[in-house]
Amino acid sequence: MNGLSVAGWGRTLIVLALVAGLGSHRPAQAVEAGKARYQYILNCAGCHQADGSGAKRGGVPSMRSQLGHFVSIPEGRAFLVKVPGTSNSALNNADIANMLNWMLKAFSAETLPAELEPYTEEEVTRLRNAPLANVTAARRDIVDKLAAHGVRVE
Repeated sequence: MNGLSVAGWGRTLIVLALVAGLGSHRPAQAVEAGKARYQYILNCAGCHQADGSGAKRGGVPSMRSQLGHFVSIPEGRAFLVKVPGTSNSALNNADIANMLNWMLKAFSAETLPAELEPYTEEEVTRLRNAPLANVTAARRDIVDKLAAHGVRVE
């Protein structure tokens, strides 16, 4: 028993159970946010960076202080689901909705519309089934539309 008595093993198991159980007492919202951040890191951070700052040199736009403007118009909201990195990911639609909702708050809380409706699994399912043909043109159209409303994004 590696030098531990039965009582010692019992105490060790109790401590391990308590430590393992600490995470289970976190509110569901915190668990979902952690899962969304993890999924973002695995699926998006390779191009958009862990902090959402993008890579200008590679033509990857920043999401910081930008996403709130995108979700303020239907085309922009749809765009975030339809971009290849999202629409082609292995994530299920519920996880994509959760990840997008996390991204909005994590990277652009200050630009979110007051009446923002969170993404839902149903919305993601509908939008994801119609991917973009030309990402660059679609983004340019959204940026132009926002600019016409006095909103400048990168």
